[in-house]
Amino acid sequence: MGKFTRVAVMSLLAMASFQVSAEMKIAVLDYQMALLESDAAKKYSVDAEQQFGSQLQRVKNLEAEAKRLQERLQRDGEQLSQSEAEKLDLEFRQKAREFQVASRELNEAKAQSDRQMLEALKPKLDAAVEAVLNAGEYDLVLDRGGVVDVKPQFDITRQVIERLNSSR
Repeated sequence: MGKFTRVAVMSLLAMASFQVSAEMKIAVLDYQMALLESDAAKKYSVDAEQQFGSQLQRVKNLEAEAKRLQERLQRDGEQLSQSEAEKLDLEFRQKAREFQVASRELNEAKAQSDRQMLEALKPKLDAAVEAVLNAGEYDLVLDRGGVVDVKPQFDITRQVIERLNSSR
């Protein structure tokens, strides 16, 4: 086979593969956005804010108290007697510890609640994704995180959100 023949064959193969890819039906999906923008996730967010609101306020109050004590120690520390400074330092450390414990408890409770919500919503989201993929007969679906740019007509995220919202 001559050099010219090899180039011609390679060109034909390249054109044939381009033709195949031109006929492919491709879509892009932002799975995380579909989850977070769903009605169920938005409702959960409001419910979680109510559920954990008092704990969050307690954490904020403890943080503010600890900062106030720390600032007072820094500002007035030299003017206080040793026993007053030690008492203030002890009070600061206790508030800081209470803040850390309350913050950790809040984070753990919120994380557990988030996991429960995800476990409940994931099968519904997967079903919505599958329904949109089957209806669209896509040959290739790419994760939005791995795509630099996509034209809106190839992004099926909104369709998945609508399907998820309509499946109660």
